[in-house]
Order: sequence, then structure tokens, then C-alpha cells
Amino acid sequence: MALMITDECINCDVCEPECPNDAISMGAEIYQINPDKCTECVGHFDEPQCVQVCPVECIPVNPQRVESKDQLWEKYRRMQVTAG
Repeated sequence: MALMITDECINCDVCEPECPNDAISMGAEIYQINPDKCTECVGHFDEPQCVQVCPVECIPVNPQRVESKDQLWEKYRRMQVTAG
């Protein structure tokens, strides 16, 4: 399940540097998460780091990108192969 950032985002800049996959970037008005890079921190941490640091709790699961834990692990493994 890739995460997403809602329009409640206050652009506080705390989520972007926490993402180990570089999936978060500034969009036209608010930060956005690239669902192809988001593994909910699977492979790095037990909990999504962006959710942990978000002061307004505006990072829910993206209902259009529902993925199982196994799928997130597979995405993490593919990204490691292409990064190396």
C-alpha cells in the first residue's frame, strides 16, 4: 500500500528527508509521494517514517495503490537491484 499526502499538508518539510526511498518530493502546491517508490518503509524501518514525523497526520494509505506486505517487499527488492 503506497502512501499519499492529502491537501491537509502544511508543507512543513519534515517528511521528505525521512523517506529512505526518495519517494517524497514537492508537488505544485504540496508534497507528493511517488507510489512506484513508496514501500511504506518496508526493508528499512518497521513503520513509515513520514507518517511518524507528520505533525498534521495527512499521510494515509493511497486507496488506489493497495499492496500487500509481500508486494511491498518485492518492490523494495526490485529497487535495491536497480540502485546497485
